[in-house]
Amino acid sequence: MPRHVAEEPPAEILAALEWVAARSIKVKDLEDPALLRPALEALSLRLEGGKAAENTARRKRMMLSNVLRYTVEEKGLLASNPLPRVDWTPPESDDEIDFRYVPDPRLARALLGAVRDSGPRGQHLHAFFGCLYYAAMRPGEIVALTKDDCTLPPHSPDAVQEWGELLLGESRPEVGDGWTDEGTSYEKCGLKRRKQGATRTVPIPPVLVHLLRQHIERYGTADDGRLFRASRGGRVPSTEYCDIWERARKVVLTPREVKSDLAAVPYSLRHAGVSLWIKSRVDPAEVAARAGHSIAVLYRFYAKILKGGQQHSNDLISRALDEGEES
Repeated sequence: MPRHVAEEPPAEILAALEWVAARSIKVKDLEDPALLRPALEALSLRLEGGKAAENTARRKRMMLSNVLRYTVEEKGLLASNPLPRVDWTPPESDDEIDFRYVPDPRLARALLGAVRDSGPRGQHLHAFFGCLYYAAMRPGEIVALTKDDCTLPPHSPDAVQEWGELLLGESRPEVGDGWTDEGTSYEKCGLKRRKQGATRTVPIPPVLVHLLRQHIERYGTADDGRLFRASRGGRVPSTEYCDIWERARKVVLTPREVKSDLAAVPYSLRHAGVSLWIKSRVDPAEVAARAGHSIAVLYRFYAKILKGGQQHSNDLISRALDEGEES
């Protein structure tokens, strides 16, 4: 039974709905494409009026298009979707990462050490943060990581420098429990911008192999095989690992740096990991594949670092040309 039938809405909610209804235009009025332009401009802004990220504006435009298509196909309120007739492009936004605030390898290692030394929960999540940096994983991918997803070399002196591998196929991004069918604070889904069931392979260096093996030996796994879990057994909430991260920043950074955006959020470790790969002259296509990016997204977010590697590429091409002339 619909909720509005089963119970009376609270007075403040009813007043808000009536206010919205009184100030909303009729769907039929949207046959005039000019009325859609202000809506598109609003969707390209953040709440405080600044420009929204390009991905955000594109996603909201897609949602608006879906609503209009619903009014055409399901409700018959419009003869056709008027959105394609609007000559409008979102304002350009600078999605490039500000690398002044991305931790370098020395700082990243110091922050990981501070996480480990922050107490029992920091020790439990030490490998969690290691996955952010050494494998450039997203938090939603890390909380879904299971023991079966990890291929680790033998635990022997001969294999101490061997790399391991992670096979990622699931993500559990954090959402409000009111938006999930199960009432959980997360949803189970495939990898970001990948078809359902798609997987991504990420080679991991010996340092992360050691962290994961140590974590499994010390803490075991959840009933479903997950490596990382909250203090009460569920999904590790962002509030928990963000609190640990903020404590680590206060230990490692100066008071002035703490107030800045330097390594402001745990996600900075993912940016640091991808940046390290690029600076190590790993092929951009391989970097994108390991990070779960498209080439276009990689170049948009990491343009400055990629451009910095052009001179090396130019030198290689010049050397090949010189060798061709000599022959």
